[in-house]
Amino acid sequence: MDKQTDWLYTDKVKDHFIHPRNLLMDESKYEADGRGVIGNIKCGDEMVVVIKVDKEKGVITDLKWKTYGCASAIASTSVLSELAIGKTLDQAYKLSSHDIALALDGLPEHKIHCSVLGDKALRAAIDDYYTRQGMTDKVKEEKEHVICQCLGITDAEIESAVLEGARNYYQLQERTKIGTVCGKCKDKSVELLEAYKKKYFKDS
Repeated sequence: MDKQTDWLYTDKVKDHFIHPRNLLMDESKYEADGRGVIGNIKCGDEMVVVIKVDKEKGVITDLKWKTYGCASAIASTSVLSELAIGKTLDQAYKLSSHDIALALDGLPEHKIHCSVLGDKALRAAIDDYYTRQGMTDKVKEEKEHVICQCLGITDAEIESAVLEGARNYYQLQERTKIGTVCGKCKDKSVELLEAYKKKYFKDS
């Protein structure tokens, strides 16, 4: 490879891309306790995460996944599966795109949105598990509304980004990666951005 076509990712990303862990080969034969799907295949990335749970301990004993996406998406979900297995549901729910990128020794800035999908799909699987077990009081997705269908970004995340300092659409994208796939959610996200600015900052 010449300098212009060198692999832009870390060795860990390359390893997880070439040798992905915990792939879901045949979902019809996998008896999942919870299933999460995030993304939109029409936009280029879609994540499916299925989990098995030790119901007495509340621990994820297995996680399988499949994704339609780039090297970053594949590597991110692969390393996420390693991070999540063995954790309690509460611990796994808190895994973030930052944790994923850190475990991969970093991702190119324009590929960070790929790591966002994995943790959201995992949270969706955990919420699905809670729903199946009749523990709807623990389901968080019902309290939020998905604004970005491609990345599963909710109004609550836009609100948090505003509280953390986002004051324009560019800053909102920096914090959430919203609108970085198909961009169809831009108008709604800007509307919410302005609404939250008025709600919390009277001078905005």
